[in-house]
Formats: sequence, C-alpha cells, structure tokens
Amino acid sequence: MTVSARAFWLLRGRLGRVSALGRSAVSLLAAPGTAGRAFRGFRSSGLRHDAIIISGTEMAKQIQKEIQRGVASWISLGNGRPHLSIILVGDNPASHTYVRKKVKAAAAVGICSEIILKPKDVSQEELLDITDQLNMDPRVSGILVQLPLPDHVDERTVCNGIAPEKDVDGFHIINIGRLCLDQHSLIPATASAVWEIIQRTGIETFGKNVVVVGRSKNAGMPIAMLLHTDGEHERPGGDATVTIAHRYTPKEQLKIHTLLADVIVVAAAVKKKASFITPVPGGVGPMTVAMLLKNTLLAAKKIIY
Repeated sequence: MTVSARAFWLLRGRLGRVSALGRSAVSLLAAPGTAGRAFRGFRSSGLRHDAIIISGTEMAKQIQKEIQRGVASWISLGNGRPHLSIILVGDNPASHTYVRKKVKAAAAVGICSEIILKPKDVSQEELLDITDQLNMDPRVSGILVQLPLPDHVDERTVCNGIAPEKDVDGFHIINIGRLCLDQHSLIPATASAVWEIIQRTGIETFGKNVVVVGRSKNAGMPIAMLLHTDGEHERPGGDATVTIAHRYTPKEQLKIHTLLADVIVVAAAVKKKASFITPVPGGVGPMTVAMLLKNTLLAAKKIIY
C-alpha cells in the first residue's frame, strides 16, 4: 500500500524511500518484527497488503478516560480541581482552533480551563507579567502559551517564563534538560504522544535503528531523546540507536538511513509501503491533546516537582 502523509503517522511495514521533505509535519514508521501486543484501536483498512489502521482517536479516548478517573480520584481526596490556563495571542485561525480543542477536551475529563486572549501587538513584557501572575496563583495547575507567537516576541523567553512545575507543554529549559538527563519531567506533548503510541501498540525499539527526520526543540529533539535513552534509567527510554536527519541531510544519505531503519519519525510528505498506519485526522493530533491533559493532572498532583 502506498500512503501519502502530511502529519504524524505511525506505520509498521517494509519501508520504502522518503520521497520528499517538508517542514510542517512528522510521521513515525516501523519495520516488520517491531510490533508487540495488539491495541484494540487496530482495524483492517481493507487495502492492499491488509494495512492495519491504528486509531489515535480511539487511543486518546482511552487515555482521557484514565485521566478523568484520575481527576475524580484527586478531587475525592479533598484536592482542588486541576486548572489549565492558556495564553492565546493574536487571531491565527489555526491557533484558535487548537485552543478550542484543548478547552473542550479539558472539560470532558473534568479539568477547568481558561483562555487569556491578547492582541497580536502585545509586548513580551506583558506576556511575562502574565506568566508571573499565573506562576504565583495557587489555583492554576498548568500554563501553556499557544505557539507560534508574533515575530517581535521571543518564544523561548516566554516559555522559560513559565514555572517548570506548571509548564504542561514541557518547553521550559529545565524540563528539556531533565528530559535529556533521563530524569522525570513534564515531557512535550507531541513527543509524549508518539512515545505513548509506541508503548501502547507494543512496537519494539530496544536495539532497533531509528531515524528521526527533524530537529525541532519541541518535537524532533525530545522524540529522539525518548527513543535513544536507557530503559533502566529514572525516566526509561527506548534503548534505540537513533540517527537525526534534517533539511541539510543529503537526500541520498537520507535514503540510505531510512532503508536501514526499523523505525522512522519523519517530518515530510512521505510515500511508504506500510502495514500499520495512523490516519489523518485521527492520528497523533488527538493523542497530543490527551498527553497535554495528562501533564496538567501530573502538575496538579505535583508528582514530578
């Protein structure tokens, strides 16, 4: 089966060649012999090679039920309801759509949320003032700033303005540093979503060759860290041999790396012969939201910090 992708996909099958690289999406692929236990969200696509679709939507629903039970249990012990504060800047339609999805999903699991909407010409100083206030607010469990921000605002500075223990996006330098040191941290939601799919579908990474195409600090890098680190450390990793490629990797070298890979996480428009696929929509996107909510509950319970 030939598949075209413009988003996070999880595939298992005999890998073909990467046809093109893009900058707007990521895919995850795995070769024969890497799958373990089945997940109930698998279903046959009815397509050639009997491709099996892994429903990220179904997996996300399962995780959200687990979070909902966790929230209810936390409140039953006399604790306050977890609260997520979202800072949204400007009128980017995609950002507004993403935030609405997060708010809806939060409500479904019993997490309170609020949107702090600021105009696109808001100053960096004002955003930092807002994060300072939220950091000190005891009712706020988690804080996120919806990216991207306007060009005049430094995203890294604003993300580092959020207290690490409330940084549910996992972008603070301390959370990223702890991740790199195999320590417990709030993990970036997209990377956590990919890792969770691998874990729940039983795809084997121990001793496998993995190619991560893309080196973004919010996705490619943390995914690579999760996959290559020691499975016996404080924060267990995948024990894989990881190669990181990017837009300056020669296409012929990229082809060689992908042909040798057991698992690929690739930011690309790809064509693959695969036996396991996560569809778009319904792939990693719903899982990313679910992992954000999981981080919010972890932050409320102060399990990590």
